[in-house]
Amino acid sequence: MNLFWRSNLAILALVLVVLAAGDLYSWRIVRDQARDAGFQELAVLAQAARLNPPDFNDPPALQRWTAGIAAAGVQVAVLRSSGELLDDSGPGSGGKADARDPEVQDALSKGEGRSMRRNDSLHRDVLYYAVSSPDARPGASFAGNAAKTSYVLRMALPLPDMDQRFSLARRPVWTAFLVLLASAIAVSLVDFHNTARRIRALREFAARMAAGDFRPIGTEPGGDQLDGLARALNESAVRLNASVSVLTDERNRSAAILGSMIEGVAVISGDERIIFSNRAFSRILGLEDAREIEGRPLLEVARQSDLLAAIKMALSGQEQVSSEIVVGTVRPRSFAATAAPVQASSHKGAVLVLHEITELRRLERVRQDFVANVSHEFRTPLTAIQGFAETLLAGALEDPANRRRFVEIIREHAMRLARLTEDLLKLSRIEAGQLKLEFRPVSVAQLIDSCFETAQLKAVPRQLSLSVRLPPVFPPVRGDANSLQEVLQNLLDNALQYTPAGGQIEVSALCADGHVVIAVSDTGIGIPQVEQERIFERFYRVDAARSREAGGTGLGLSIARHIVEAHGGRLGVESVVGEGSRFHFSVPVAS
Repeated sequence: MNLFWRSNLAILALVLVVLAAGDLYSWRIVRDQARDAGFQELAVLAQAARLNPPDFNDPPALQRWTAGIAAAGVQVAVLRSSGELLDDSGPGSGGKADARDPEVQDALSKGEGRSMRRNDSLHRDVLYYAVSSPDARPGASFAGNAAKTSYVLRMALPLPDMDQRFSLARRPVWTAFLVLLASAIAVSLVDFHNTARRIRALREFAARMAAGDFRPIGTEPGGDQLDGLARALNESAVRLNASVSVLTDERNRSAAILGSMIEGVAVISGDERIIFSNRAFSRILGLEDAREIEGRPLLEVARQSDLLAAIKMALSGQEQVSSEIVVGTVRPRSFAATAAPVQASSHKGAVLVLHEITELRRLERVRQDFVANVSHEFRTPLTAIQGFAETLLAGALEDPANRRRFVEIIREHAMRLARLTEDLLKLSRIEAGQLKLEFRPVSVAQLIDSCFETAQLKAVPRQLSLSVRLPPVFPPVRGDANSLQEVLQNLLDNALQYTPAGGQIEVSALCADGHVVIAVSDTGIGIPQVEQERIFERFYRVDAARSREAGGTGLGLSIARHIVEAHGGRLGVESVVGEGSRFHFSVPVAS
């Protein structure tokens, strides 16, 4: 709404308020005058009725008496003080008389009662007037105190249609007002036309400035205050243009820095809403666009209680608060959260930084598990060696029947320690990237035959059937022959170890997508689904007792996985408990 309409509407509203107040005041005066005149008319009728009261115990006489009063255009009702209605000229405009009406109650207590109520059927107010009379006989008067009252005369008179009467009186006044108002608006419209045009130009200039267009607006020399305002806006536009350029450069540099950070950064307002975040913060929370979370409460985006507690502590004034959170359920990721308070003029907030420490926590768990597993694996053979050595020193050396058996047990556990140590050293070299592999074309048939002969010697005493299934023509693979032989031999040893007597073991190979996939299938005990992802971990065994009995170290599959991955392949397993397992690994075809 422009200045012209604002100023004129303000004047119009003021005039309307004054006229409405005067109109309401006049209407009330007219209504009060009509009300007082009506009550005076009812009082005169009541006074006339008091001069010739009937015998209230004679119904015909009472009816003639009330009919005579009603002839004056009023409704008449007579009631006993007990509330019994003796006669009524008809409900008409006044409604049915009731002893509980306020005018009747006043008449019983004071001798006279008045009231005015709205009648919905007539849509106008009705005057009610009531007077009391003592127990009367023919010729009795209405005088007497209230304590001896036995009868009440109530009369009702509708007020005239006050709105119609008053509208006829105020129509000329409102007509004159509208004529004057139209004249004033026409004069004001001419005067404000030029001013409105100039104000509209200033508004458009301000809108251009808000949109980033700082071109100056034209001014008129020797003009009024609006020209001075235009010159001031032009000077402001020049300064704003310079400031915006500086701020834009700083913002672009800050955005580039924050966008390239791998840490998630967010600025939290005092009411715990996200007012800024970089792309890394959005990716950490699983959102595609940082704008999706800006302006939203932090509680809706991140539901980690530790993170929310750190933000609350930072907002309360603590210098720096550190915490650790875990995001995700299927593949959880750990983050170190650091919150620090910031103060900008009268507003306070906090800066939140999330640094991923998932790999650090994984390495810590690996180190802890490694120490625990190595300690556990070394404890059994060391305990056996120590126990049998102490037994020999305690006198078993003189026992020809047992000393040789004790020494063989010590040698067996020492050899297990040696194998364990060798596997640990090999695994550490592989994980440290020190495994030396000589890549050259390797015949798959020769690789399988070399391992098959060794496995066949172990399969015969265990009553196991060992077979090979290969295509007639097969391409060579690119890899280290000794390392690949170690992988295949480990898979065959596991199949021989976990397959009961009478079972079958098959070695097969196929070529697909530039890789040769070698598989070892058995009809053994199988591996539960929940353990299939963990069997490639160090020292993890599905059947620990059987593995140790066979001399296994628990590192074979872990070493095999690292060797296959060093060749650019992948080691996997499919297994069903009670039906058997199928281990397979892929190696690239030699070019």
